[in-house]
Amino acid sequence: MTTTPTTTAAPDEPTAYDLIGGESAVRALVDRFYDNMEFEAEFATIRAMHPADMDGSRDKLFWFLSGWLGGPQLFIERFGHPRLRARHLPFAIGTVERDQWLRCMAHSVQEIGISEDLQMRLMQAFYQTADWMRNTDS
Repeated sequence: MTTTPTTTAAPDEPTAYDLIGGESAVRALVDRFYDNMEFEAEFATIRAMHPADMDGSRDKLFWFLSGWLGGPQLFIERFGHPRLRARHLPFAIGTVERDQWLRCMAHSVQEIGISEDLQMRLMQAFYQTADWMRNTDS
């Protein structure tokens, strides 16, 4: 089970989706994430795990994050339950891959101007999810 940024939010509090700025901000985050992955050498290991054309990856992460952050459940509407770990089992994910993914996401949330408090909250939830995705000891 993964932790989401909305796991502990009270029903009357804005969701992480709201706080980040909704659809346009989630799209900006995803685009920044994949741009960083594509053009920054430090993310070469995780870039190699993706297809040459990452448009489908961008869309799937956008759809997933929209719901994970407390917004519209776009991924579930299209594909059903995310089954994150099962969907990623074909890829060897160890601490190197986890840490590259987290660094890429940390750069991205900072670069799009998310508040420091929300950055911390998001990165804690991202860490728990990314760590849960590990399927190898390397």
